[in-house]
Amino acid sequence: MLLADLIRIKEQELAGRKPFTLRVCMAAGCVSSNAEAVLAALDRAVKDAGLESQIEVRPVGCLRLCCEGPLVAADPDGKLYKKVRPEDAVSVVKALQGGPTSVRTGDMREPFFEKQFNIVLANSGLIDPERIESYIAADGYVALRNVLRDMSPADVISAITKSGLRGRGGAGYPTGLKWSTVAKTKSARKYVVCNGDEGDPGAFMDRSVLESDPHRVIEGMIIAGYAVGAQQGFIYVRAEYPLAIKRLQTALKQARQFGLLGSNVLESPFSFNIDIRIGAGAFVCGEETALMASIEGLRGNPRPRPPFPAESGLFGEPTLINNVETFANVAPIILQGPEWYASIGTEKSKGTKVFALAGKITRTGLIEVPMGIKLREIVEEIGGGAPEGAKIKAVQTGGPSGGCIPASELDTPVDYESLTKLGSIMGSGGMIVMDETTNMVDVARFFMDFCVDESCGKCIPCRAGTVQMHRLLTKILNRQATESDLKTLEDLCELVRSTSLCGLGQTAPNPVLSTLRFFRSEYIELLQPKSPSPECASTAEKKGEPADDKPVEGR
Repeated sequence: MLLADLIRIKEQELAGRKPFTLRVCMAAGCVSSNAEAVLAALDRAVKDAGLESQIEVRPVGCLRLCCEGPLVAADPDGKLYKKVRPEDAVSVVKALQGGPTSVRTGDMREPFFEKQFNIVLANSGLIDPERIESYIAADGYVALRNVLRDMSPADVISAITKSGLRGRGGAGYPTGLKWSTVAKTKSARKYVVCNGDEGDPGAFMDRSVLESDPHRVIEGMIIAGYAVGAQQGFIYVRAEYPLAIKRLQTALKQARQFGLLGSNVLESPFSFNIDIRIGAGAFVCGEETALMASIEGLRGNPRPRPPFPAESGLFGEPTLINNVETFANVAPIILQGPEWYASIGTEKSKGTKVFALAGKITRTGLIEVPMGIKLREIVEEIGGGAPEGAKIKAVQTGGPSGGCIPASELDTPVDYESLTKLGSIMGSGGMIVMDETTNMVDVARFFMDFCVDESCGKCIPCRAGTVQMHRLLTKILNRQATESDLKTLEDLCELVRSTSLCGLGQTAPNPVLSTLRFFRSEYIELLQPKSPSPECASTAEKKGEPADDKPVEGR
């Protein structure tokens, strides 16, 4: 396939478009709310009205305002139909032609969408994720064609470096530097791995991208393979994402049929292939060395570094590992230029970030915002604040590896450095909002409970330390702990953080430490009162007052 072929397919696809389109969200959230029945009902309603030549009913990926699903977006008027039921189909079709409708509507200009900036999610909710022609119509694979025709591998790496893109998996390592390290390592065989093992509670960013725009990730991986000199790629996805796996399988099959994967990609000397590997759902396999062990068919245990994967990774060969969102940024950078991408965000955190906004907040869903946006803008303007007039208490970012940021710090810009200063991390993009009813000690125990279950058990600090931290948190919540226990908890957090083998154990104390830092009073309130000296106890009893070490009503 040549550039002329891509242009021809795009022109044919656009020429076949109809005056009106109903885009039906078919991402996992809406599918679980009966979106398939809505799609079928809309098809029937259009057919029964004899409007097949006028209205296209298109299954698309995530329309992002997940709390209002199933969602249907209408073009060209921009209406967004919310909580659509199959029996609403006739009403929606009539409304598209100017008739009244009983379905609750909004539009793509409402507050949830107003402050978003789409790069990774530019095609989400617009294209049919199961048709490669739909992706090509949105300039899909043009970046790959430009790379293979006009750029050397060094040119590609230079563009990624100049863009300032940092890894979106959590650590924020400079992507261009990682690519250049793999490219410089001499080996006859190299690998590119996409980390789609998204396991944070409340996180669904990577899943949504894979369900909504799988070809964008595939295109980024092919470009990366060309840049670093790799011949084989793997996409590692957890088994809990069956829809993402299905759409990836379809996309890979289509890419091979169109000459975009396999031998002589786009009739060039470059050959590259991609296979899927399905994980069993172990959180630790999100760590790159554990992930590689799992791909090799071994138990997903991390190993010490160095050597780093860029030098000795999968099957002992140089390996480039980036996450879903990182690869999804590659094609736009090539098409729009690194300077364009670098102009978005902050000095050290370029571009945008995708977040899964969830928790005690009015509007939940998938958002993409420029780096440097204030947390307050996300929580209060995009998310609409806490429901039912409640007050925001904290925002948790980074999943079990992150921390809890108090409402007093909501004016903090969302970038790697600012979040780290507050004891949290960017993470892969989970963002959970908590209101004033939330017990922060209970939140810390929830995440510690998760880490206890997900620890691989290979190193003692994580295996034993997380269990002991969980026991101490439970002891505090049961009002059985003393100040000595609280001191032990803090010491244990520092020990586990500094001595664990991999990122799971090293960051597991973050929710505890951040809640201790900002919500220490909640811990103190749950501690047993200090035991008084015998003299104080005797004096209190003589006065008819209860001694401090005796039970007090209501405690």
